[in-house]
Amino acid sequence: MREQIIQLRQQLRGFQTALLTLAEQHVETLIPGYTHLQRAQPLSLAHHLLAYVEMTQRDWERLGDVYQRVNISPLGCGALAGTTFPIDRHYSAEKLGFERVYANSLDGVSDRDFAIEFLCAASLIMVHLSRLSEEVILWASEEFSFVKLKDSCATGSSIMPQKKNPDVPELVRGKTGRVFGHLQGMLVLMKGLPLAYNKDLQEDKEALLDGVKTVRSCVEAMTILMQEGLEFCPARLNAAVTEDFSNATDVADYLAAKGVPFREAYNKVGKVVKTSLAAGKLLKDLSLEEWKIIHPAFELDIYEAIAPRQVVAARNSYGGTGFEQVRAAIALAKQRL
Repeated sequence: MREQIIQLRQQLRGFQTALLTLAEQHVETLIPGYTHLQRAQPLSLAHHLLAYVEMTQRDWERLGDVYQRVNISPLGCGALAGTTFPIDRHYSAEKLGFERVYANSLDGVSDRDFAIEFLCAASLIMVHLSRLSEEVILWASEEFSFVKLKDSCATGSSIMPQKKNPDVPELVRGKTGRVFGHLQGMLVLMKGLPLAYNKDLQEDKEALLDGVKTVRSCVEAMTILMQEGLEFCPARLNAAVTEDFSNATDVADYLAAKGVPFREAYNKVGKVVKTSLAAGKLLKDLSLEEWKIIHPAFELDIYEAIAPRQVVAARNSYGGTGFEQVRAAIALAKQRL
C-alpha cells in the first residue's frame, strides 16, 4: 500500500501537469459556463481546466493523509495477543521504514481502516475523473462540438462509419462504479466482525488490489487523453459564448455600478431578456435607444461591458475567471507542482 500510494500520487502530479499544459494554451479561449446544465456565464477555458487541477490537488493531499495510517507496523502483534519472545517492535518498524507501530495487538491484526480509507480516497479520485469524462463526452458530441477526439483515444462504430466514440472517458466513467463497489464491499465486510482476525478478511485482497489497479489505470488513461487524445475547437468555443444571454448579469452589474439598486436592475434585465427572446434578438443586438428605454443610465459603453471577452476579464476577484487571475492561478499551480 505504501508503494502504491507513492506511485499513484506521482501519477496525479502527471495528470495535473497535463491539465496545466492545456490550460496555458487556452487562457483566452472562452467557453460557456453552466449551472443546472444551462448557460450561465462565459469562462476562460483555462479556468475550467484549473478546477480539475484543484480537485486533483485535494486527491493528492488526501492520499498523503492516508499514507500516515498505512505507515504503521503490525509486526509483532502475533495472532492477536502479542508474543512471549523478547522482540523490539519499534526497532523492526524503524528498519522497515514505518513511522510507528500498532499500540494494540488486537487492533493490529484486525484493522482494515487503512484499506477502507484508501478506497475512499480512490473513490473520490474516480468521482473527479468521471466528472471530467462526462464533460469530455458532452463536448465531443455534435451538439456541443467543443472538442475533437483523436484516433488514439477513440474508436469507430461497429456499423456506422461516420462515428467516433469517446472510448476513454466512457470506460473511466464506467469503472468509477467498480471502485465504489469495492469501497462498499469493504465497509460491509468489516461492519459485523468481532475481534480479532476472521477468515472473512480474505475478501479484502480482491477489493484492494483491483481498486488500486483500476484507479491507477484510469488516471493513466485520462492523462493520455489530456496530453494527446483531444483537441479543443477555439473558434466553436468563442462562437458559443456569443449565442446566448450569459452576459445578462453584467447588464445588471452595469446598472448597479451607475447607482441603480441591484434588485431593480435585476428585474429590469429579466424583463428585457424576455422581450429580446420574443423578438429573436440577443442583448448585443439592442440599439442604444432601446437600452435607454429600459433605463436612461445606459450609454455606448454597455456594448463593451457585455462583450464576452470583457465579461470574463472583468471577473478579476481572487479565484475568479478573469484572465489575470487565471494566469496567476497557473503560475501558483506550477510552483506547487
